[in-house]
Amino acid sequence: MEPPVKPTDRQVRRAQRRAEMVQAAMDAVRRHGPGVSVADIAAEAGITKPVLYRHFDDRADLHRAVGHEAAALLMARIAPELMKNREPKEHIRGVIDGFLSGVEDEPQLWRFVVHNPGEHTPGAEVVDDVRQTIASLLSSLIGVRLREADLDPGGAEAWAIGLVGMVQSAGDWWLERQTMSREAVTDYLTTLIWGGVAGVLGDQDAAGPHAPLRLLPPTGTGEPT
Repeated sequence: MEPPVKPTDRQVRRAQRRAEMVQAAMDAVRRHGPGVSVADIAAEAGITKPVLYRHFDDRADLHRAVGHEAAALLMARIAPELMKNREPKEHIRGVIDGFLSGVEDEPQLWRFVVHNPGEHTPGAEVVDDVRQTIASLLSSLIGVRLREADLDPGGAEAWAIGLVGMVQSAGDWWLERQTMSREAVTDYLTTLIWGGVAGVLGDQDAAGPHAPLRLLPPTGTGEPT
């Protein structure tokens, strides 16, 4: 196997300069909102638009770069919640609150990545990546819980994807309306999700966070396990 090619000093400097411009773009979004112009971003970076475009293929490339950094900020809130050793209901609560806290702290970045009408396709691509990353982590977590209980983990991925989509939609609504506190939204969503999961799992004692997970058998196979 050939040794990896070491980047040249010029390549390293260009990568560093591009990263600095992405950070400047994020600051411009925070200052001007999701409708920020390329001229605003260039001004924030202290350069001209032609210089900016030496480091990005086009506006969509810049948009994606900002989106990936914004996604990393959001994942930094959510991933630690998934890694904690806790009961399923509290895992759900932690992930929801982590997501909502990230959206609450960076509302303009979230709107820029998800709702910027001029760059819908690149933004949607980044959001899809984030959704898939979170869903994969949740799916793994749910699957582990089910296998530990000698239950079929086949539905883990579908449940995880559904949970992520619902929380994102509710988060969008909450960010725009702000009709209740983050804690209240987290409580409502946790109650709904946990109640739904417990119902699908056939758990008759779902009220408490320490209730055991039980899976309904396939149709026609008899009583729940």
